[in-house]
Amino acid sequence: MHHKQVIAACSILCVLTVALVWGEEGGTRIQGGGSTLVTGGTGAPTFTPVITKLGFYWRDGQGHLECLALASSAAAESPGSGNFDTNVMYVTGEITAVEIHGATATLHGVADVTGLGAGLNLPFTAIAERGGPGTRFVLTISGLTFDEIFLEGHVAF
Repeated sequence: MHHKQVIAACSILCVLTVALVWGEEGGTRIQGGGSTLVTGGTGAPTFTPVITKLGFYWRDGQGHLECLALASSAAAESPGSGNFDTNVMYVTGEITAVEIHGATATLHGVADVTGLGAGLNLPFTAIAERGGPGTRFVLTISGLTFDEIFLEGHVAF
């Protein structure tokens, strides 16, 4: 009798997990967020560390991306140089399409940008790896590419 209860509980758990991954109406669901460190790319500052606060989601054919890039207002090796207190770029926009290949999702959309690469309704592409700290996120917008690594947070799909 006990085995039947365990099997039933496991079956329910599996169904709920699939529903969370695929969404309530059968659509693909992608979400991620956390803090990243810009490790390179075209347009990325060479000796100025940049931290981003990143969040995005895609569900039932709709999605959104928010990315705030922060740098220190203090020069390297001076007091306060580890405080990321200056908004150097902000990207906010709609995700219009998603492609998934294995553990990588490619997000396409249009965003408004302030700071570096400023402009309105600019096309972007973002490549997100599934996982947590240590996984990559690459954002291309305004002719600039930012190769980032998650320090904390998670991407799931």
